[in-house]
Amino acid sequence: MNQTATLDLPAPITGASAWRGADLQQHPESWIDTLDQCFITTLSDRIDSFLARNRPLADMVRGDLDHPMLTARTGDWCSTLLSGRGFVLARGLPIHDWDMRKIAAVWYGLGLLMGVPRSQNAHGHLLGHVRDLGLSTDDPKVRIYQTTERQTFHTDSCDVVGLLCLKTSRTGGESAIVSSMQIYNEMHRDCPELLRALFNSFPTDRRGEIPPGKKAWFDIPVFNHHAGHLSVIYARRYITSSARLEGPRRLSDLEVAALDRFDELANDPAMHLKMEFRPGDIQFVHNHTILHDRLAYEDWPEPERKRHLLRLWLAIPGARPLPDVYAERYGSTTIGDRGGILVDGTQLTVPLEAV
Repeated sequence: MNQTATLDLPAPITGASAWRGADLQQHPESWIDTLDQCFITTLSDRIDSFLARNRPLADMVRGDLDHPMLTARTGDWCSTLLSGRGFVLARGLPIHDWDMRKIAAVWYGLGLLMGVPRSQNAHGHLLGHVRDLGLSTDDPKVRIYQTTERQTFHTDSCDVVGLLCLKTSRTGGESAIVSSMQIYNEMHRDCPELLRALFNSFPTDRRGEIPPGKKAWFDIPVFNHHAGHLSVIYARRYITSSARLEGPRRLSDLEVAALDRFDELANDPAMHLKMEFRPGDIQFVHNHTILHDRLAYEDWPEPERKRHLLRLWLAIPGARPLPDVYAERYGSTTIGDRGGILVDGTQLTVPLEAV
């Protein structure tokens, strides 16, 4: 018998982090934060001052943007992420007025006000470019954000992931998010035997991004209860693709059924919340309580019009404690210094173009 078969499940989650998309969809004014001109001007002036000194973007520090208005607004975002509903959508950055260097500096600077940027891939990119590179996930080393394929609901390897929309696709590509805490509540009520199985450790493919001394996969539960917090780490595609490797265990029928039910709930239109990005929109998501997805899309044929988002992975000071098993993916569980992907030879960079 699996050691979790008789697990005493944590109580259902109450509070703002357990929400249903159908409820939020009726009141977008409650979760869309429209940026005011005073905030934008202050942010722009701080960035212009930094850029005028011709310092490399990677040398920017929080102090370069330190201003009461900016720290108050980003502090509110962090509180919403860590202690509230778990996501932020801020609207209105005037990116059409700025060149790419300034856009990147603004975005990187907002990340520094909130936390510590982490490497998003084996290349050490602290600033990620989400854009179709004409690749396919038939190649096990390709990351799905480099394609036009649907991502499916998942978490990233950091406390908070942020996206800044630069250009939208011709059709499709909407963002969808779902509360993993509400998924927990639904399974707790309707199928506790399946829920218990999600506290087992699942083999998860590293997709070729292997830290020094580690295996090509790692083992971690979907649900983790630690220090009074329930956290989720999930990428069904990578759990499934671990079967291509020699060494990972094979899943039981019960575990497959549990993953299927988890996915069914995430994909329920009443559970998730869809949002259509506009250029200048900002989205932040708390990975420990929210799953995110991007729908498949058709892009523009012209290179200059193609869908393009900038991404940040952030370690957040004041974030929740995580169990030791997270170090297999996060490298460390030290609050404020965890998450990201580092392999042999990684050099941290802040690229201004998709590579």
